[in-house]
Amino acid sequence: MSRKSFDIEVPDLSGRRAVVTGASDGVGLGIARRLAAAGAEVVMPVRNQRKGEAAVAEIRRRVPGADVSLRSLDLSSLRSVADLGETLLAEDRPVHVLVNNAGVMTPPDRQATADGFELQFGTNHLGHFALVRHLLPLLKAGRARVTSQISIAANQNAINWADLNWERSYNGGKAYSQSKIALGLFGLELARRSEAGGWGITSNLAHPGIAPTNLLAARPEIARSEDTLGVRLIRALSARGIVVGTVETAQLPAVLAATTPDTGVFYGPSGFGHLGGPPAVQELYGRLRSAEEAERVWRVSEELVASGLRAGGTGR
Repeated sequence: MSRKSFDIEVPDLSGRRAVVTGASDGVGLGIARRLAAAGAEVVMPVRNQRKGEAAVAEIRRRVPGADVSLRSLDLSSLRSVADLGETLLAEDRPVHVLVNNAGVMTPPDRQATADGFELQFGTNHLGHFALVRHLLPLLKAGRARVTSQISIAANQNAINWADLNWERSYNGGKAYSQSKIALGLFGLELARRSEAGGWGITSNLAHPGIAPTNLLAARPEIARSEDTLGVRLIRALSARGIVVGTVETAQLPAVLAATTPDTGVFYGPSGFGHLGGPPAVQELYGRLRSAEEAERVWRVSEELVASGLRAGGTGR
């Protein structure tokens, strides 16, 4: 099967409100476009207003009449997350789909969020954890489908419980794995708590495989001055249809996860090494199987978010 010959059927989402983080480019933009094409009203919280406006224009160009709009969000600031939560709560409209997609990957040196957390852990996990907590009333009202975008890196390394903020010895790749393991455990714990509490929320995980997105590209905002060797190799392989996917195929697992009635399920590419190919249910990574570890992630995340908000972004 050629990678151009597969797609998924997205159900009608008319009358549904979807929130997609990281939708200003790459996989997130593709997810937002697919949801809008299915009739959803798509809210795109973005950090960069200019990129967000370009993304909205791109969606409207490809999906005439698409109902898409921007909100402001910097996931590396708990105050910004809280502000978005207050904005959406004030709009008082149920959220039916939430895709926790935004992320940052392996800055060359350790960096911290506005609240003093290691950048990847604070952005990829804690920011999304805090967002879900703020939006819980709207998610319950919409019987929402929540999808948390993890990574094949969640099948590597571990949570560094002795030094969650990597202050003693920084390793960018291991810190990235930690952030995605934590996000995955949180997503599964959300499914368990919803089922136990009758919240009506489904919570699934997805991973995009490997595709030529901007995660490893030059990003001055995280002090990466040029494209990494990794992203150059991925682009070359993707262009030739070898092993890895494309930005278009990489969006499909999250779209499938966000529109299925199942809960606590993990979706990803089904090709060689799960790096590309049609989306399908995946075997859950070993690092995500412990309910006790997931409960610990939830509890510690609550404590860290509360302490970060009390500190008011002054650092830790």
